[in-house]
Amino acid sequence: MSTSTIAVFTGSRAEYGLLRPVLAAIESAEGLDSRVIAGGSHLIGDQPTIDEIRSERVVDAEVEMQVGTERTRRSDADAVARGIHGMSEVLSSMDPDLLLLLGDRIEVLAAATSASLLGIRVAHIHGGDVATGVCDDSIRHAVTKLAHIHFPATELSASRIRRMGERPESIFVVGSPAVDGLDEIPIMSDENWSKLGRPSFVILHHPTGDSDSAEFERMKKIIATVGSRGNTLLLSPNHDPGSDGIRKAIELSGLPGLDHLERDAFIGLMKRTDTLVGNSSAGLIECAALGTPAVDIGDRQTGREHPRTSVHVDSLTGLELEVGLDRALALRDQGADLRFGSGEAGTLITRVLSNMSFVDFPIRKCWTEFNSD
Repeated sequence: MSTSTIAVFTGSRAEYGLLRPVLAAIESAEGLDSRVIAGGSHLIGDQPTIDEIRSERVVDAEVEMQVGTERTRRSDADAVARGIHGMSEVLSSMDPDLLLLLGDRIEVLAAATSASLLGIRVAHIHGGDVATGVCDDSIRHAVTKLAHIHFPATELSASRIRRMGERPESIFVVGSPAVDGLDEIPIMSDENWSKLGRPSFVILHHPTGDSDSAEFERMKKIIATVGSRGNTLLLSPNHDPGSDGIRKAIELSGLPGLDHLERDAFIGLMKRTDTLVGNSSAGLIECAALGTPAVDIGDRQTGREHPRTSVHVDSLTGLELEVGLDRALALRDQGADLRFGSGEAGTLITRVLSNMSFVDFPIRKCWTEFNSD
């Protein structure tokens, strides 16, 4: 039996948490040989999350993208350029049969662009979603058009990919790997919950591309409203432009805060807390599968499928957010919403990759090949 080499790229803490069950399934499958490429925001910050990956598995290559402390649109553009160059070096040397990617961040765009230009097949997880509030939305669709094989989480997302002109036989609805293994993660213990301040509310709010000062003012308002309602834990945002402003608001709040929670600890906390507040996709996907209410603030997730466990509000403070918190707390006993799958995405993705013939998914020619004919 021949072996296919599957390169799996991860560029951020959130997406690596979702890729874990996929990697585990590929690593245990006959006929598939996985290679892990890590880079992007894993390599920056005071507690770089590359250490977490290295503690769990072999990292076959690392690709630097973001550098320094500046987080602006220009620095993001430079990071993409640096990522394309670094990924091209790694993929040329590794020469995998397929590159597997997840999501919609700039790191993923760099990896997909490099692979596509090199003539390496790309498989994309979580394509077809919509989140029009940030540039990630257009990045996700761009990666879809660079990909050859598609693993959307829902039928609605699959229908969007079909409407983009992708071949129906290349689309496999598998659910979200964010749901995989949630039942196996224990609820956070009394001891660990107490160490975090016994939070009733957890705030996880990411920047949306505005200035540090604008993001600081927004986060300050959210903290003031939510913090007045009960014990509140603040989790640091991703490293996108504006994130320094949110971190400053967290530092000045006087409330308990954490730079990073490993995924099992985060899920254990979501099983224990009353409500997740902010604009993270975890409030729409993981919390839905757990039956944990979430308050989705602002337009970062506009267009995504909203489960019945979430409440959307536009206002950062005042009566609307207060009402949103009350509505979310009333949903606590409503149970889970399983629209994003039943927890088998990693297995289903691996089954498809194990049984497919990659030659059935032709690599698109580039202009140099046309000109050489």
